[in-house]
Amino acid sequence: MTASSALPDSWLEDWLRLTLVPGVGPVTQRRLLKQHGSPGAALAAPFSTISPELPTAQAREAWRKGADPDAVAAALAWASQPGRSIVTLADTGYPPALLEISDPPSVLYVLGRIDLLTRPGIAIVGSRNATASGLDTARSFARSLSNGGLTIISGLAIGIDAAAHEGGLLGQGSTVAVVGTGADIVYPSRHRDLAHRIADQGTIVSEFPLGTRAASANFPRRNRIISALSRGVLVVEAALRSGSLGTAKHAGEQGRDVFAIPGSIHSPLSKGCHALIKQGAKLVESAEDVFEELRWPGAPALAPEPEPDEVDDVVLVAMGFDPCDIETLAARTGLPIDAITARLLELELSGAVASLAGGRFERVR
Repeated sequence: MTASSALPDSWLEDWLRLTLVPGVGPVTQRRLLKQHGSPGAALAAPFSTISPELPTAQAREAWRKGADPDAVAAALAWASQPGRSIVTLADTGYPPALLEISDPPSVLYVLGRIDLLTRPGIAIVGSRNATASGLDTARSFARSLSNGGLTIISGLAIGIDAAAHEGGLLGQGSTVAVVGTGADIVYPSRHRDLAHRIADQGTIVSEFPLGTRAASANFPRRNRIISALSRGVLVVEAALRSGSLGTAKHAGEQGRDVFAIPGSIHSPLSKGCHALIKQGAKLVESAEDVFEELRWPGAPALAPEPEPDEVDDVVLVAMGFDPCDIETLAARTGLPIDAITARLLELELSGAVASLAGGRFERVR
Protein backbone atom coordinates (compact mmCIF):
# COMPACT_ATOMS: atom_id res chain seq x y z
CA MET A 1 0.00 0.00 0.00
CA THR A 2 2.94 2.28 0.70
CA ALA A 3 6.41 2.21 -0.76
CA SER A 4 7.96 1.02 2.50
CA SER A 5 7.36 -2.42 3.96
CA ALA A 6 8.83 -1.17 7.26
CA LEU A 7 5.77 0.90 8.03
CA PRO A 8 2.51 -0.76 9.12
CA ASP A 9 -0.69 0.09 7.25
CA SER A 10 -2.02 1.85 10.34
CA TRP A 11 0.68 4.47 9.80
CA LEU A 12 -0.69 5.24 6.34
CA GLU A 13 -4.11 5.75 7.85
CA ASP A 14 -2.59 8.21 10.33
CA TRP A 15 -0.86 10.08 7.49
CA LEU A 16 -4.16 10.34 5.65
CA ARG A 17 -6.01 11.49 8.75
CA LEU A 18 -3.40 14.22 9.16
CA THR A 19 -3.14 15.35 5.54
CA LEU A 20 -6.86 15.23 4.74
CA VAL A 21 -7.86 17.77 7.40
CA PRO A 22 -9.23 20.76 5.41
CA GLY A 23 -7.19 23.93 5.76
CA VAL A 24 -4.15 22.24 7.26
CA GLY A 25 -1.59 22.51 4.49
CA PRO A 26 1.85 20.95 4.00
CA VAL A 27 3.71 23.66 5.93
CA THR A 28 1.54 23.17 9.01
CA GLN A 29 1.68 19.41 8.58
CA ARG A 30 5.48 19.42 8.61
CA ARG A 31 5.54 21.69 11.64
CA LEU A 32 3.26 19.29 13.51
CA LEU A 33 5.38 16.33 12.47
CA LYS A 34 8.55 18.08 13.65
CA GLN A 35 6.96 18.94 16.97
CA HIS A 36 5.29 15.58 17.68
CA GLY A 37 7.40 13.11 15.71
CA SER A 38 4.65 11.27 13.81
CA PRO A 39 1.13 11.77 12.46
CA GLY A 40 -0.30 9.46 15.13
CA ALA A 41 1.34 11.44 17.93
CA ALA A 42 0.09 14.74 16.49
CA LEU A 43 -3.43 13.41 16.16
CA ALA A 44 -3.37 12.11 19.74
CA ALA A 45 -1.95 15.30 21.24
CA PRO A 46 -4.20 17.56 23.36
CA PHE A 47 -5.89 20.22 21.30
CA SER A 48 -4.34 22.91 23.50
CA THR A 49 -0.88 21.96 22.20
CA ILE A 50 -2.04 21.74 18.58
CA SER A 51 -4.14 24.90 18.41
CA PRO A 52 -1.23 27.42 18.35
CA GLU A 53 0.19 25.67 15.28
CA LEU A 54 -3.03 25.94 13.24
CA PRO A 55 -3.13 29.05 11.03
CA THR A 56 -6.83 30.00 11.10
CA ALA A 57 -10.00 29.61 13.11
CA GLN A 58 -11.39 27.48 10.26
CA ALA A 59 -8.35 25.19 10.45
CA ARG A 60 -8.77 24.84 14.22
CA GLU A 61 -12.43 23.93 13.80
CA ALA A 62 -11.54 21.48 11.02
CA TRP A 63 -8.91 19.87 13.28
CA ARG A 64 -11.52 19.35 16.01
CA LYS A 65 -13.75 17.57 13.50
CA GLY A 66 -10.91 15.60 11.94
CA ALA A 67 -10.55 14.27 8.42
CA ASP A 68 -13.60 12.87 6.69
CA PRO A 69 -13.58 9.12 7.50
CA ASP A 70 -15.07 8.35 4.08
CA ALA A 71 -12.22 10.20 2.34
CA VAL A 72 -9.65 8.29 4.39
CA ALA A 73 -11.35 4.97 3.63
CA ALA A 74 -11.58 5.81 -0.07
CA ALA A 75 -7.86 6.66 -0.23
CA LEU A 76 -6.92 3.41 1.54
CA ALA A 77 -9.13 1.43 -0.85
CA TRP A 78 -7.61 3.24 -3.85
CA ALA A 79 -4.07 2.49 -2.70
CA SER A 80 -4.86 -1.18 -2.17
CA GLN A 81 -5.38 -1.69 -5.90
CA PRO A 82 -2.53 -2.93 -8.14
CA GLY A 83 -0.43 -0.17 -9.66
CA ARG A 84 -1.48 2.41 -7.06
CA SER A 85 0.50 3.73 -4.12
CA ILE A 86 0.41 6.45 -1.51
CA VAL A 87 3.94 7.46 -0.56
CA THR A 88 4.61 9.48 2.60
CA LEU A 89 7.57 11.48 3.81
CA ALA A 90 8.43 8.56 6.10
CA ASP A 91 8.60 5.98 3.30
CA THR A 92 11.89 4.74 1.89
CA GLY A 93 10.35 5.05 -1.57
CA TYR A 94 9.77 8.80 -1.21
CA PRO A 95 11.74 10.56 -3.99
CA PRO A 96 15.00 11.85 -2.47
CA ALA A 97 14.97 14.79 -4.89
CA LEU A 98 11.83 16.16 -3.25
CA LEU A 99 13.52 16.12 0.15
CA GLU A 100 15.97 18.70 -1.21
CA ILE A 101 13.32 21.40 -1.68
CA SER A 102 11.88 23.74 0.95
CA ASP A 103 8.28 22.64 0.50
CA PRO A 104 8.10 18.87 -0.09
CA PRO A 105 4.65 17.27 -0.28
CA SER A 106 3.66 15.28 2.82
CA VAL A 107 2.15 12.52 0.69
CA LEU A 108 2.18 11.54 -2.97
CA TYR A 109 -0.58 9.65 -4.75
CA VAL A 110 1.09 7.51 -7.41
CA LEU A 111 -0.50 5.71 -10.34
CA GLY A 112 1.81 3.45 -12.33
CA ARG A 113 5.55 2.82 -11.98
CA ILE A 114 6.70 4.18 -8.65
CA ASP A 115 10.34 3.43 -9.54
CA LEU A 116 10.38 6.26 -12.10
CA LEU A 117 10.11 8.82 -9.28
CA THR A 118 13.63 7.98 -8.13
CA ARG A 119 15.26 7.69 -11.57
CA PRO A 120 17.13 10.53 -13.29
CA GLY A 121 14.76 12.67 -15.31
CA ILE A 122 14.45 15.88 -17.25
CA ALA A 123 11.41 18.11 -17.44
CA ILE A 124 10.13 19.34 -20.80
CA VAL A 125 7.55 22.11 -20.56
CA GLY A 126 6.14 24.86 -22.73
CA SER A 127 3.12 26.60 -24.15
CA ARG A 128 -0.38 25.16 -24.20
CA ASN A 129 -0.87 27.02 -27.49
CA ALA A 130 2.17 25.50 -29.13
CA THR A 131 2.91 25.66 -32.83
CA ALA A 132 3.11 22.53 -34.95
CA SER A 133 6.87 23.01 -35.10
CA GLY A 134 7.07 23.34 -31.32
CA LEU A 135 5.09 20.15 -30.78
CA ASP A 136 7.34 18.30 -33.20
CA THR A 137 10.44 19.65 -31.43
CA ALA A 138 9.17 18.67 -27.97
CA ARG A 139 8.25 15.18 -29.13
CA SER A 140 11.60 14.69 -30.88
CA PHE A 141 13.69 15.94 -27.95
CA ALA A 142 11.68 13.83 -25.50
CA ARG A 143 12.15 10.70 -27.56
CA SER A 144 15.90 11.21 -27.89
CA LEU A 145 16.37 12.03 -24.21
CA SER A 146 14.21 9.08 -23.19
CA ASN A 147 16.20 6.77 -25.46
CA GLY A 148 19.27 8.00 -23.58
CA GLY A 149 17.75 6.77 -20.32
CA LEU A 150 16.31 9.99 -18.91
CA THR A 151 12.72 9.94 -17.69
CA ILE A 152 10.66 12.73 -19.28
CA ILE A 153 8.73 14.73 -16.69
CA SER A 154 5.91 17.14 -17.53
CA GLY A 155 2.47 18.27 -16.44
CA LEU A 156 -0.05 16.57 -18.79
CA ALA A 157 -1.27 19.94 -20.11
CA ILE A 158 -2.25 20.38 -23.73
CA GLY A 159 0.47 21.52 -26.10
CA ILE A 160 4.15 20.97 -25.29
CA ASP A 161 3.48 18.86 -22.18
CA ALA A 162 1.46 16.29 -24.10
CA ALA A 163 4.02 16.11 -26.91
CA ALA A 164 6.79 15.58 -24.33
CA HIS A 165 4.89 12.70 -22.71
CA GLU A 166 4.29 11.12 -26.11
CA GLY A 167 7.97 11.29 -26.96
CA GLY A 168 8.96 9.96 -23.56
CA LEU A 169 6.76 6.91 -23.98
CA LEU A 170 8.66 6.06 -27.16
CA GLY A 171 11.98 5.67 -25.32
CA GLN A 172 13.34 3.50 -22.54
CA GLY A 173 13.20 6.30 -19.96
CA SER A 174 9.37 6.52 -20.20
CA THR A 175 7.57 9.51 -18.65
CA VAL A 176 6.13 10.96 -15.43
CA ALA A 177 3.07 13.22 -15.43
CA VAL A 178 2.81 15.49 -12.39
CA VAL A 179 -0.81 16.61 -12.26
CA GLY A 180 -2.63 19.49 -10.60
CA THR A 181 -5.68 17.39 -9.74
CA GLY A 182 -6.23 14.21 -7.81
CA ALA A 183 -4.43 11.24 -9.35
CA ASP A 184 -7.85 9.73 -10.09
CA ILE A 185 -8.91 12.61 -12.34
CA VAL A 186 -7.74 13.26 -15.91
CA TYR A 187 -7.38 16.94 -16.77
CA PRO A 188 -7.82 18.01 -19.46
CA SER A 189 -10.33 15.31 -20.33
CA ARG A 190 -9.09 15.18 -23.94
CA HIS A 191 -5.95 13.50 -22.57
CA ARG A 192 -7.80 10.48 -21.21
CA ASP A 193 -6.16 8.07 -23.66
CA LEU A 194 -2.72 9.60 -23.08
CA ALA A 195 -3.19 9.42 -19.31
CA HIS A 196 -4.12 5.75 -19.53
CA ARG A 197 -0.97 5.05 -21.56
CA ILE A 198 1.14 6.91 -19.02
CA ALA A 199 -0.45 5.02 -16.11
CA ASP A 200 0.26 1.75 -17.93
CA GLN A 201 3.83 2.47 -19.07
CA GLY A 202 4.94 5.40 -16.92
CA THR A 203 3.76 7.27 -13.84
CA ILE A 204 1.07 9.75 -12.84
CA VAL A 205 1.73 11.49 -9.52
CA SER A 206 -0.09 14.12 -7.48
CA GLU A 207 0.22 15.68 -4.04
CA PHE A 208 -3.49 16.55 -4.08
CA PRO A 209 -6.09 14.31 -2.42
CA LEU A 210 -8.18 12.02 -4.59
CA GLY A 211 -11.13 13.77 -6.15
CA THR A 212 -9.40 17.19 -6.28
CA ARG A 213 -10.63 19.08 -9.32
CA ALA A 214 -8.55 21.42 -11.45
CA ALA A 215 -8.06 24.86 -9.89
CA SER A 216 -5.75 27.66 -10.95
CA ALA A 217 -3.90 27.66 -7.61
CA ASN A 218 -2.95 24.00 -8.00
CA PHE A 219 -0.74 24.31 -11.05
CA PRO A 220 2.00 26.60 -9.68
CA ARG A 221 2.33 24.14 -6.78
CA ARG A 222 2.51 21.25 -9.23
CA ASN A 223 5.29 23.04 -11.14
CA ARG A 224 7.71 22.96 -8.21
CA ILE A 225 7.43 19.16 -8.16
CA ILE A 226 8.03 18.91 -11.92
CA SER A 227 11.30 20.81 -11.55
CA ALA A 228 12.35 19.14 -8.31
CA LEU A 229 12.08 15.63 -9.76
CA SER A 230 14.29 16.65 -12.69
CA ARG A 231 18.00 17.11 -13.34
CA GLY A 232 17.00 20.09 -15.44
CA VAL A 233 14.08 21.83 -17.13
CA LEU A 234 13.89 22.29 -20.90
CA VAL A 235 11.52 25.01 -22.12
CA VAL A 236 10.49 24.52 -25.75
CA GLU A 237 8.04 27.36 -26.44
CA ALA A 238 6.80 29.91 -23.93
CA ALA A 239 5.31 33.38 -23.93
CA LEU A 240 6.67 35.94 -21.49
CA ARG A 241 3.89 35.26 -18.98
CA SER A 242 3.86 31.50 -19.41
CA GLY A 243 3.54 29.16 -16.45
CA SER A 244 6.52 27.33 -17.92
CA LEU A 245 8.71 30.22 -16.81
CA GLY A 246 7.48 29.56 -13.28
CA THR A 247 8.72 25.99 -13.58
CA ALA A 248 12.06 27.29 -14.83
CA LYS A 249 12.22 29.69 -11.89
CA HIS A 250 11.62 26.83 -9.46
CA ALA A 251 14.39 24.89 -11.21
CA GLY A 252 16.87 27.72 -10.73
CA GLU A 253 15.94 28.07 -7.06
CA GLN A 254 16.29 24.32 -6.58
CA GLY A 255 19.73 24.17 -8.18
CA ARG A 256 18.56 22.44 -11.35
CA ASP A 257 19.77 23.28 -14.85
CA VAL A 258 17.55 25.38 -17.11
CA PHE A 259 17.58 24.86 -20.87
CA ALA A 260 15.72 26.79 -23.56
CA ILE A 261 15.24 26.34 -27.28
CA PRO A 262 15.43 29.61 -29.25
CA GLY A 263 12.96 30.53 -31.94
CA SER A 264 11.94 33.29 -34.27
CA ILE A 265 12.33 36.82 -32.95
CA HIS A 266 8.87 37.52 -34.37
CA SER A 267 7.08 34.73 -32.48
CA PRO A 268 5.43 35.53 -29.11
CA LEU A 269 6.13 31.91 -28.14
CA SER A 270 9.86 32.52 -28.42
CA LYS A 271 9.90 35.53 -26.10
CA GLY A 272 9.90 33.46 -22.92
CA CYS A 273 12.70 31.19 -24.12
CA HIS A 274 14.79 34.16 -25.21
CA ALA A 275 14.25 35.82 -21.83
CA LEU A 276 15.49 32.68 -20.08
CA ILE A 277 18.57 32.55 -22.29
CA LYS A 278 19.33 36.20 -21.47
CA GLN A 279 19.07 35.27 -17.78
CA GLY A 280 21.56 32.44 -18.14
CA ALA A 281 19.60 29.42 -19.35
CA LYS A 282 21.54 27.10 -21.65
CA LEU A 283 20.64 27.54 -25.30
CA VAL A 284 20.13 24.11 -26.83
CA GLU A 285 19.64 23.06 -30.43
CA SER A 286 19.78 19.28 -30.03
CA ALA A 287 19.41 16.52 -27.46
CA GLU A 288 23.19 16.15 -27.51
CA ASP A 289 23.48 19.65 -26.02
CA VAL A 290 21.41 18.52 -23.03
CA PHE A 291 23.36 15.29 -22.57
CA GLU A 292 26.65 17.19 -22.68
CA GLU A 293 25.54 19.80 -20.15
CA LEU A 294 24.29 17.11 -17.77
CA ARG A 295 27.43 15.02 -18.38
CA TRP A 296 25.04 12.16 -18.85
CA PRO A 297 26.94 8.83 -19.15
CA GLY A 298 24.06 7.03 -20.84
CA ALA A 299 23.87 9.41 -23.79
CA PRO A 300 23.39 7.40 -26.98
CA ALA A 301 25.52 8.01 -30.04
CA LEU A 302 22.90 9.87 -32.02
CA ALA A 303 23.27 10.11 -35.77
CA PRO A 304 23.91 13.69 -36.91
CA GLU A 305 20.90 15.41 -38.35
CA PRO A 306 21.12 15.60 -42.14
CA GLU A 307 21.60 18.95 -43.72
CA PRO A 308 18.26 20.25 -44.99
CA ASP A 309 17.66 19.79 -48.68
CA GLU A 310 17.69 22.87 -50.83
CA VAL A 311 14.08 23.99 -51.00
CA ASP A 312 12.89 24.96 -54.44
CA ASP A 313 9.19 25.26 -53.67
CA VAL A 314 8.42 28.93 -54.17
CA VAL A 315 5.75 28.99 -51.44
CA LEU A 316 7.98 27.33 -48.83
CA VAL A 317 10.85 29.66 -49.67
CA ALA A 318 8.56 32.68 -49.33
CA MET A 319 7.15 31.38 -46.04
CA GLY A 320 10.49 30.86 -44.31
CA PHE A 321 10.04 29.58 -40.77
CA ASP A 322 7.71 32.23 -39.39
CA PRO A 323 3.90 32.02 -39.41
CA CYS A 324 2.55 33.67 -42.54
CA ASP A 325 -0.88 34.41 -44.02
CA ILE A 326 -2.02 33.85 -47.59
CA GLU A 327 -2.02 37.53 -48.53
CA THR A 328 1.61 37.92 -47.46
CA LEU A 329 2.61 34.83 -49.42
CA ALA A 330 0.85 36.16 -52.49
CA ALA A 331 2.69 39.47 -52.17
CA ARG A 332 6.05 37.74 -51.74
CA THR A 333 5.62 35.28 -54.61
CA GLY A 334 3.53 37.28 -57.05
CA LEU A 335 1.18 34.30 -57.38
CA PRO A 336 -2.61 34.67 -57.32
CA ILE A 337 -4.48 33.88 -54.10
CA ASP A 338 -6.16 30.77 -55.53
CA ALA A 339 -2.80 29.32 -56.58
CA ILE A 340 -1.34 29.98 -53.13
CA THR A 341 -4.39 28.40 -51.47
CA ALA A 342 -4.16 25.28 -53.63
CA ARG A 343 -0.44 24.87 -52.98
CA LEU A 344 -0.85 25.35 -49.22
CA LEU A 345 -3.45 22.59 -49.18
CA GLU A 346 -1.01 20.25 -50.91
CA LEU A 347 1.78 21.18 -48.52
CA GLU A 348 -0.48 20.71 -45.51
CA LEU A 349 -1.61 17.27 -46.68
CA SER A 350 2.03 16.26 -47.15
CA GLY A 351 2.93 17.45 -43.64
CA ALA A 352 5.26 20.20 -44.83
CA VAL A 353 3.18 23.03 -43.34
CA ALA A 354 0.57 23.34 -40.61
CA SER A 355 -2.38 25.69 -40.41
CA LEU A 356 -2.59 28.04 -37.43
CA ALA A 357 -5.28 30.23 -35.94
CA GLY A 358 -6.09 33.44 -37.74
CA GLY A 359 -5.65 32.04 -41.25
CA ARG A 360 -1.88 31.70 -40.92
CA PHE A 361 0.39 28.83 -41.94
CA GLU A 362 3.71 27.63 -40.59
CA ARG A 363 6.40 25.51 -42.13
CA VAL A 364 7.10 22.38 -40.10
CA ARG A 365 10.78 21.80 -39.59
